[in-house]
Amino acid sequence: MLYMHDVWVNWFEGEENGYNVCYFHEWRKEDGIELLDQVPLLYITEELYNFIENDMHDLPKALLDAVYKRAYTRKGQERSVLDYAGIITNGNDIMAFDTIGYQIPIRKSRLIPRQEQLVFDMIQSTKAQSFKFDNSLYKKEYHMLSMAPELVFGLTRRERQLKQLLMMALDQLRTTNNPLELRYWLTEWDPKKYPSIRFMNEEKVWGALYNGVRQGWSSSHEELCAKLIKGQPFLEKVWEIETGQEQSTTNQK
Repeated sequence: MLYMHDVWVNWFEGEENGYNVCYFHEWRKEDGIELLDQVPLLYITEELYNFIENDMHDLPKALLDAVYKRAYTRKGQERSVLDYAGIITNGNDIMAFDTIGYQIPIRKSRLIPRQEQLVFDMIQSTKAQSFKFDNSLYKKEYHMLSMAPELVFGLTRRERQLKQLLMMALDQLRTTNNPLELRYWLTEWDPKKYPSIRFMNEEKVWGALYNGVRQGWSSSHEELCAKLIKGQPFLEKVWEIETGQEQSTTNQK
């Protein structure tokens, strides 16, 4: 068993998609960075790595057994054991995980660059372990609230968060499915369509709106998002956090 020591982690909780587990260059000073005093390192297959990185299913029992109570956190002089935690790599990418006592990877983190390089150095003379893992029944599914990677590729952490926020607002709009509301928001998004929008049924209006906003990110996306979330406290709070972060970064410069 390989072990790493004094590993800094920035846990992202409940993230089923790896693109939301931010790499070091996107970490923020407000993030809660923790120190892992000791943590096992597992070199695993590409299939198993993708399964852990991009979903929230039970981990293979053999993998859980391999890391059981072998990882420790440290806060000051206090050292605490973690039931199921480890660092995994497929030889190209790296991720830390912690199940917080369950069997699914609730918390995920990237590593800092220096420790990533150490991982690659440590596995150079080893082969990937093949934990018993049957992925024949597994198929990753993407949807509006869990966007396909190509829909967020190239976006910053802030843009990904705001796009997720926009999708949450659109999901609520779709659930309500009010034709007048749908027509209003499609007109907001694409005023040029106004002459034909009033002749569309709700399915066509929804299709035009969703297909119009799902690609990329722009100031138009941001404006639509700001308008859609008005009057929804939870969504407004997320908006404030992300846009406030931008203001904070600007002030630091």
